[in-house]
Amino acid sequence: MAIEMGRRATALMKLMFKFNIDVPKEPIVNIKTTENRGFTPDEVAERCVEKLISVSDSTHPAIRDQAQAFKKHMEKVVAFYMREAIRSDRTTVYNALKDAGHPKLAELIRRL
Repeated sequence: MAIEMGRRATALMKLMFKFNIDVPKEPIVNIKTTENRGFTPDEVAERCVEKLISVSDSTHPAIRDQAQAFKKHMEKVVAFYMREAIRSDRTTVYNALKDAGHPKLAELIRRL
């Protein structure tokens, strides 16, 4: 009886968890690196928009051109707000260092 229950459970599991996996033809992972520096807001914005917006090569040319223009505009918008976030974070760090009694270090951070 235990063997029969095991077979039923196995058959049920096969039915419950059966699925197909389609592997995309284009790479899933892109790796970008820098040397002796971090990424700029423009570089990060480009990577961000690549994940958010994709335009098929088979799209009608007029729609594709409009979508590519929108994508470029979005890169500029994302980069702008990233710079705003960086400035805001530096202000936070500046104030924390100044409040902790490190005004010279705080001033160095502010000048970055």
